[in-house]
Amino acid sequence: MSRRHKDEYNGPRYLVVDKQPHATVSEQFRTIRTNIMYSSVNTEIRSVLFTSDMAAAGKSTIASNMAVAYAQAGKKTLLLDADLRRPTSHETFRVANREGLSTLIVNDIPFQEVIKSTEFENLDLITSGPIPPNPAELLSASKLEAIMIRLMTHYDMVIMDSPPILSVTDAQLLSKHANGVVLVTDVGSNNRNRLNEAKDLLNKAGANIIGIVLNGRPKQYKRDGPYYHYQESTVT
Repeated sequence: MSRRHKDEYNGPRYLVVDKQPHATVSEQFRTIRTNIMYSSVNTEIRSVLFTSDMAAAGKSTIASNMAVAYAQAGKKTLLLDADLRRPTSHETFRVANREGLSTLIVNDIPFQEVIKSTEFENLDLITSGPIPPNPAELLSASKLEAIMIRLMTHYDMVIMDSPPILSVTDAQLLSKHANGVVLVTDVGSNNRNRLNEAKDLLNKAGANIIGIVLNGRPKQYKRDGPYYHYQESTVT
């Protein structure tokens, strides 16, 4: 995609895994799915938080496509939009956002009341809900832990989308409730210092970092060690 599209933060994300299932990039999402599955020997990974170092790195696109990839594999999957500042999942899946995660935290209601079905078999969605004036305080609530336990009991995989970790503290708070964290960075604009800072913040929160996605990497590059690569067309 062009740089203009890459810099747009809001708007629906392109679900390449659905639209182009045989494309190389779709296979890369399935490769990430497999690597997540085998990233832990002793503990099954049932929830994964996707965050990024900076905005416009493509983390919401990747989280949405990963949710579809898990659903396509027959896993009962939930995409949880935990970005209470600039949510996008309701636009990607074209559903209303009158209630969602913020509603669930504030009100004592069953999580089933805010779950939205998607067009994909095995995939449900909880949108962000109304944007609160105090996202970090809301995500600090003890009630969130109980919510996540119920969700992970009900679903095979919970994919969480969160704000960039260098912008706000939300991802650190959310990482405590995820079995694993994947850090997304855009190769066209990242730098080592920012990545190290993002990694340090996650480590301080006790996060289990299970991988880094190098997004927007030219396809002539090959996989290098523990990293993954994507064609330029993966980012919107």
